[in-house]
Amino acid sequence: MQIERATNRSVRRRNRSVLLSKLFLAGPLTRQDLAGRTGLSQAAVSVVIAELIDEGLVAEAGTMESDGGRPRIVLRIAPRFAYVIGVDVGETRVRVELFDLAMTALATVDYPIDPGRPEPETVVGHVATGLAHVTEQAGVTAADVLGAGIGVSGVVEQGSRAVVHAQTLGWDAVPFEHLLQRAGVDVALHVDNGAKTLGQAEMWFGAGRGAQNAVFALIGSGVGAAVVTNGFTYRGASSSAGEWGHTTLVYGGRQCRCGARGCLEAYVGAGAIVDRYRVARRGHAVAPLDEEAAINALIADAATSRAARRVLDETAGFIGAGVANLINLFNPERIVIGGWAGIVLGARLLPAIREAAQAHALRLPYRQASIELCQLGVDAVALGAATLPIARLVSNGGVRG
Repeated sequence: MQIERATNRSVRRRNRSVLLSKLFLAGPLTRQDLAGRTGLSQAAVSVVIAELIDEGLVAEAGTMESDGGRPRIVLRIAPRFAYVIGVDVGETRVRVELFDLAMTALATVDYPIDPGRPEPETVVGHVATGLAHVTEQAGVTAADVLGAGIGVSGVVEQGSRAVVHAQTLGWDAVPFEHLLQRAGVDVALHVDNGAKTLGQAEMWFGAGRGAQNAVFALIGSGVGAAVVTNGFTYRGASSSAGEWGHTTLVYGGRQCRCGARGCLEAYVGAGAIVDRYRVARRGHAVAPLDEEAAINALIADAATSRAARRVLDETAGFIGAGVANLINLFNPERIVIGGWAGIVLGARLLPAIREAAQAHALRLPYRQASIELCQLGVDAVALGAATLPIARLVSNGGVRG
């Protein structure tokens, strides 16, 4: 009898999880839609949806006409059932955003970070302050918050508490989650690599929707990627899969921040592009010194400067060669370029990037892949991070905790 009860519980939880997943990713939907998309019987859908409505997680959102019958009731996730927070820990800023369950941003705060190697304690302080700020700004309490997702640079070692290894920042086994808890953060925390949270956001809401095999390339101060195979993020043995920026592009080439030579990041990371432009200008520094402003200045200079045009042409070639490596290795149906620098550069260079990728990739997998820009802009990392507590809620069948 005990085995039978456990089996019934697991089936009920799975059914709840399946229905919640459809409503989050494809809602609003009717009960008939849910039955057709999940393969569950109408009776099973009705029972589970009634439970979720009673619990406040699902709400009715009007009616729609049916073919000759009574109007059908449309269902959606109740936006104010709980709130989630997404944090983007970049190399030049920390962004904290609070969302409802419809993924509407209700409060946002940014904290600039001095370029270089930020101290973990400084970042932790900004995150803790930001969490308090956005909850106060939105008028919600910590009890209202389902959890906070945090996208960071480097490798995130998952365990009882997340530990961050960010070699380019000088972070070696930083007990990031423990430091946040010690700083007074008392919401559930979900820490992951920023490229992976960007990939999840684009899979759920952006350029990755409908794809089962895709790669999401993040180009900013650093360079990374999220690899999705059969709908799931590939993580490898210790969650370090996707360190695209530290694949070797030129043997014995430019010095990378990680300590190796010839890494892709040493050519297409924002700081590396600015430095290559400085070299092309025979050592004259690019003003202003801020990376984002310097990249924009480089693009503007290309209208009149041969050196600037050459640097941009080379950058398109380097990115395209890196994309070709992704195509040859993973055979994706879609490659999405994001990150703040990827968005700015891609708006100008995407045709040249595609041309370079075609020149370096095998013909068949290249024909099977599309190369696109991300759709969610610079908020993608924080938005994707905010989906981490939602994904946990869905996998738990809508049960918090």
